[in-house]
Amino acid sequence: MSDMITIANDKLPQTFLSYIAFRVALLDTMERISWTLQFESLDDDRFGYLTEVPFLRSVPPHVQLDLLVNTWAKHISPENHEADLVDEAIVYAVCESSARIAEEESPMLQRFLKKGPLAVDVVADHQLASELRGLHLKLSNEGDFLLIGQFSDLPPEESDRLKNKFEFNSERAEVMFDVLGRWHVASDYSGRTEYLLSEEEAKRSYELIQQKITGKKLSS
Repeated sequence: MSDMITIANDKLPQTFLSYIAFRVALLDTMERISWTLQFESLDDDRFGYLTEVPFLRSVPPHVQLDLLVNTWAKHISPENHEADLVDEAIVYAVCESSARIAEEESPMLQRFLKKGPLAVDVVADHQLASELRGLHLKLSNEGDFLLIGQFSDLPPEESDRLKNKFEFNSERAEVMFDVLGRWHVASDYSGRTEYLLSEEEAKRSYELIQQKITGKKLSS
């Protein structure tokens, strides 16, 4: 593998840290989806790693998984991929959510890393959290995925003024709006989880997604 996703002229390094960030964010979101399928009272879909990005908080959790593995597939691809704004948002979100879990729920992070396709032995502490956040902080992007929500809350004239001030690329931001309307996922989901999930985990993940789409409840 070679690091082939480029964010603002920087390559996202393929290290154990990127693996941890993506895997922990995915498995935590998966687990929460499983809970909502088991308990009818848990019907609030505003959860998942992507809630770290205010503008994308309403993206359904199962769609969040699909977006995550799509960015992951670019990350490990033998071809060059220039990240779009959604990719940038996902890298930020997986780093922030996994860092928070390292700080606040370290046993959970250790559990998520036990049976993965890559052997990783780390201590889940504030140092690991700092290193996970460092992954996105070292990238020289402008953070437009965080600004877009602020612009949306303003009157049009004020929004346009600030977009000009910050040299905001509205055309590049269109993919963020496209994501808000998604519900279904691509059929090649499992194929995009290579080096991130085991075969059994990938199968389970896809099953959860299909159950979430159809509204089928799991037996408790």
